[in-house]
Amino acid sequence: MRTTYAIALLTLFSWNCASSEHRPIVARSGSWRMSLDLRSTPEAPQVVLPFLFDLTADSAGLHMTVHNGEETIQVDDIVQRKDSVFIRMPLFDSEFKGVLRNDSTYVGHWYNYLKGTDYRIPFVANAGIHDRIPSISPPMADISGNWECHFANGTPDAYPALGIFRSVRGRITGTFGTETGDYRFLDGALSGDSLQLSAFDGSHAFLFTAKLRNDSLIGRFYSGIHGQEPWVGVRNTAFKLGDPDSLTHLKEGHDMVEFRFPNIDGGEVSSSDARFKGRVMMVQVMGSWCPNCMDETILLDEMYADYHDKGLDVIALAFERTTDPYKAVHALKEYRDRLNVRYDILYAGTSSKEVASERLPFLDHIMSYPTCIFIDRLGKVRRIRTGFYGPGTGEHYENYKRNLRAFLEQLLAEAPVIARKAA
Repeated sequence: MRTTYAIALLTLFSWNCASSEHRPIVARSGSWRMSLDLRSTPEAPQVVLPFLFDLTADSAGLHMTVHNGEETIQVDDIVQRKDSVFIRMPLFDSEFKGVLRNDSTYVGHWYNYLKGTDYRIPFVANAGIHDRIPSISPPMADISGNWECHFANGTPDAYPALGIFRSVRGRITGTFGTETGDYRFLDGALSGDSLQLSAFDGSHAFLFTAKLRNDSLIGRFYSGIHGQEPWVGVRNTAFKLGDPDSLTHLKEGHDMVEFRFPNIDGGEVSSSDARFKGRVMMVQVMGSWCPNCMDETILLDEMYADYHDKGLDVIALAFERTTDPYKAVHALKEYRDRLNVRYDILYAGTSSKEVASERLPFLDHIMSYPTCIFIDRLGKVRRIRTGFYGPGTGEHYENYKRNLRAFLEQLLAEAPVIARKAA
């Protein structure tokens, strides 16, 4: 009898162990902090890029919301197999692959496939942390305002930037604007004399560090694990970058834009199609892989919705990172659907600037993605804007948005082709 009872207990114990071994760990809901390890080699000093996210669960599964300053990114493509969790970022071809060690710890690697199949960055995520960058001591100064910044000084890759910072009790948000765009939503802190700003959007992993020395910031910029460069900044409210409307031009002998590319929904679209005659056009040179292009797309779609019935058309010419046309079109359809884009997106080729220059021979060069070409009712190019200052630049974005509306309304108010011919 005792033997039978012992066997029964042993069987029950074994079943419970087996059951617990196969029962997946349930991640805690709430605030989490992710730390990406940007060391280029294991022997190098640790460089941590932090960002915050919230994790929630419902009947459909896990959901993640990434925070970068005022930006939130909703991530719903999350798969859990036992204790392994795979998080696919929206729009950009990247994902987290990791394991839940317990309900509050998730470890693994972030893979950015646009940079190659072997590009990966180790990470550790912990639940229950609410500070992106802990403030160890009060900030030594209020760095709010505009700063004149210079990156990679003394090298052939040197470039200027406008630092735009907002400070609230040591928390710093803002961005850097360059002549080809901005570094989007940065978030961090000034603790004592040490500044840290970071951003993660599924495409870029940016970390800016600096020390405040009198009236200067002296620091380093890390872009993922392969890029880093020094930067310096001084407070300068009068500093301005080059005019983004003066960086890209039509080649001599050209005053119009001509192209014909396949629409991602089938068929071809040409700039000379009858439906565009007498209408104002914005031609957006972009790529689904480009976060600045995403910011511009959202604004252009808003303009399209407001002014299409008054004579405005928008066409995107997409240059994609993949060389596979099928994958490129698939990525562009996901991009369109995610952002609810209402205007035409055409597949123009790969994102090499040489390819883009070949496909768009009327431009002197392609300096940056995005580039936007403004065409009046007569088909003449009136303006070419290089790069884009997005909502992360605050008032600079709002000023551009107001100026864009005014410029479009000016073009739309001009007499169309037929009326001018009749006159």
